Amino acid sequence: MPAVSESSIVITPVKGEGELMQALAIREVVFIEEQSVPEEMERDEDDAHAHHLLAVDKGHAIGTGRLVPLKAPPEGETGTWGRVGRMAVLQAYRKSGVGSRLLRMLEDEAKSRGMVGIMLHAQLSAMEFYKRHGYEPHGAVFEEAGMPHLEMKRRL
Repeated sequence: MPAVSESSIVITPVKGEGELMQALAIREVVFIEEQSVPEEMERDEDDAHAHHLLAVDKGHAIGTGRLVPLKAPPEGETGTWGRVGRMAVLQAYRKSGVGSRLLRMLEDEAKSRGMVGIMLHAQLSAMEFYKRHGYEPHGAVFEEAGMPHLEMKRRL
């Protein structure tokens, strides 16, 4: 594993097509190659209007995540909500705090847009990560992209 210094990792909103391609490349490695998610499921129409973040360490893209405004709040909720998704960090950088920083920045962006909460579909293997950040599971486990997921949400 590379020596990871949190101070060397910079996270910024994606600017331009080149940075979006870097974010999509990270998602390809994590979701399509590592987790065997079909490419047609990994890419979707939300990519065109989502707020994407890109984490970079010494010039190399290492993580990404996105925020998409929801057209309607989750069941039982009111106000404007967003959906965090496509959170992906390259394997060598997992457990380095990058995912937490990406999530906090997406939450901050949601707040700045007047959103009152965030929902997401967490892989069961990531459920504890989201719980540590205040997300609560809702509903039953369901399958998405061939893996068990759980809807989670958090009011901001």
